[in-house]
Amino acid sequence: MSTIAERLAEVRERIAVAADRAFRSADDVQLVAVSKKQDAGKVRAAEEAGQLLFGESRVQEARAKIPELPSRLRWHFIGTLQKNKVRQALPLFELFHSIDSLALAEDLQRIAEEEGAHPRVLLQVNVAGEARKHGFSPEAIRRELEKILSLGRLTIEGLMTVPPLAPEAEASRPHFSALRELRDALEKEFDLRLEQLSMGMSGDFEIAIEEGATLVRVGTAIFGSR
Repeated sequence: MSTIAERLAEVRERIAVAADRAFRSADDVQLVAVSKKQDAGKVRAAEEAGQLLFGESRVQEARAKIPELPSRLRWHFIGTLQKNKVRQALPLFELFHSIDSLALAEDLQRIAEEEGAHPRVLLQVNVAGEARKHGFSPEAIRRELEKILSLGRLTIEGLMTVPPLAPEAEASRPHFSALRELRDALEKEFDLRLEQLSMGMSGDFEIAIEEGATLVRVGTAIFGSR
C-alpha cells in the first residue's frame, strides 16, 4: 500500500505533466490537499512530504484540527459556508472558495467589518445549473457582481466550480472551459482581474489544469478513501 508521501508525489507529477500539456508552468497551479475527515496525523504526514496548503469544508472540524497542527500550514475553506459559522471561520482560513450568493457575501462583509478582517474570496458558480448544487448561475453573477464588488472588506480573487459527477474525467471539460470563459468575460465587462480558478478534484484535476485551473482540490488521491 502506498504512503501519503508517495501519493502526494504522484499527484504533483500528474499536475506537472498536465500543466506541460497545456503549455503552462506547474508553478501556476496550487495544490489544495483536501483534509476534511482526515485526522491530524495524516495532515502531518502530508506536511512532512512538503505539503503546506490544506482545504477543509466543515468549520467545527477545522476549529478542532487546526490548533493541533503546525502554524506554518495554510488553510482554505472549500465547503458550503453557513451564515452562522462565518464569525468562527474568519480567523482560520486565508481564502474562501465557496461564496455562493450575494446574501452570504453581504453577511461576510458585515461580520468582517465587526471583526476587522479582510477576507479573500472566490465566487462559486453553478456552471451546469444543477438543482442541488450551490452557487451563482452565470446570469446571476453578472447581475450581482457590481454589488459584490462594492463590499469593500472582501477581495474577490476569482471563481470556483464543482462539475456534475461523471464516470469519465473528460465529461468535466465543458464545465471547466465554461468557467474559464465566464471569468474572461467578467474581466472584460467589469474591468477587473480574477486570477484564480478553483476547479478540479481527484477524478478530474488534470482536465481542469488543461482548462486553466490555478487551484485544484485533491483529497482522495492523496489521503485515500475516507
